[in-house]
Amino acid sequence: MAELPRKTAARTARLAALPLTYAGRSAIGFGKRMGGAPAEAVMSEIQQRTAEQLFRTLGELKGGAMKFGQALSVLESALPEEMAAPYREHLTRLQDSAPPMPTQTVRNILADDLGPNWKNQLVWMDGAPTAAASIGQVHEGKWHDGRRVAVKVQYPNAGDALMSDLRTLARAARAIGPLIPGVDMKPLVEEVQARAREELDYQLEAEAQRVYADTFRDDPYIVVPDVVAVGPRVLITEWLDSAGSLATIISEGTLEERDHYGELLVRFLFSGPSRTGLLHADPHPGNFRVIPNDDGSPGRMGVLDYGAVARLPQHGLPSPLGRLITLCAAGDGEALVAELRKEGFLKERIKLDPQLLMDYLSPFVEPTLVERFRFSREWMREQFQRINNPKDPAYTISIKLNLPPSYVLIHRTWIGSIGVLSQLGAEAPFRALMEEFLPGFVATAPDDE
Repeated sequence: MAELPRKTAARTARLAALPLTYAGRSAIGFGKRMGGAPAEAVMSEIQQRTAEQLFRTLGELKGGAMKFGQALSVLESALPEEMAAPYREHLTRLQDSAPPMPTQTVRNILADDLGPNWKNQLVWMDGAPTAAASIGQVHEGKWHDGRRVAVKVQYPNAGDALMSDLRTLARAARAIGPLIPGVDMKPLVEEVQARAREELDYQLEAEAQRVYADTFRDDPYIVVPDVVAVGPRVLITEWLDSAGSLATIISEGTLEERDHYGELLVRFLFSGPSRTGLLHADPHPGNFRVIPNDDGSPGRMGVLDYGAVARLPQHGLPSPLGRLITLCAAGDGEALVAELRKEGFLKERIKLDPQLLMDYLSPFVEPTLVERFRFSREWMREQFQRINNPKDPAYTISIKLNLPPSYVLIHRTWIGSIGVLSQLGAEAPFRALMEEFLPGFVATAPDDE
């Protein structure tokens, strides 16, 4: 558990065993059903045990396996409730935890990256990690100038294990599918693969975090810790005091807290690109920290982890995105098709029904049709199942549309953010924030008041 398993064969075997174990449990469940056990009880038991093994394995392997699990966790609200309930606890736990490295391993990495006299700079460090992620873990420490700091240390062999895991998961995507019904595994794995190498580069992450920290300094809503020091496998930032992550609000927050922090999430994700030229592209709840006011009321939100960042050449979200949503909201299907074709979303020879297209895009548009929109698991589930149902006419749209490379991270971030908002059950002024921060968007639909 201390380090990422060195042998690719051992890691591959553990990942490959997951679908086989699920099949074995299903066969046992069938036997129990033949013996008279209720179907609901049998399926609940199978799902619970499978969830425990799946997310325990993903968490312990870290690397690409855990990164894949974190990507799944954002989509948890889209799963049918009877499937999601047994998985929810393990998904949430995966977002914030993983087995730790030995203290000496951490010290060796610090010496390699910061030099043999690293203790003169980092004068104290807690031996136990306070948090863990897919490729590294975080310790609390004290810098020589008195600042409390967060010390993120990359796991040994993280790069090799990350890419090996993702290759294995890509090959096993179809087999793993039955573990999480309703989620198309192949594109999810491909997306994680595409951005994995960037997340191994702590220098690149530090560069992005510095831009965000400078931009959001003294912001009334968002807090971004400053970067203190960085090396190939070590990233030290100022410590951020918080009362937990959005995962805490999802599990036990009040309605006021859900609405407040949901709105801050939307504000950050939409305003960040226009203010920084970057898009924070890893919207899982563990990256967003809750900072209450002194009286305990909902306050600011801290944002961590800048390893997955889209660099936007136009220094903001692309204006065609705003125009497309505006046209869809206005019900102008013909103009929408023409704009999609112009921007490369629709190849020249591909024909499609404008109405079906607007139906397919409704999850992106519906929140803009009212002054304040209430996200929910039920709404997310309905949208997800509809556009992924081969029997639904709108399903055919998905195989006809082409997603230009420059929109891949934007699309994933948008979907992930809607997933988090749905887990929160948050109500937010989605339309007003889009009007303020999304180029090309103009609200044309009347209020529902």
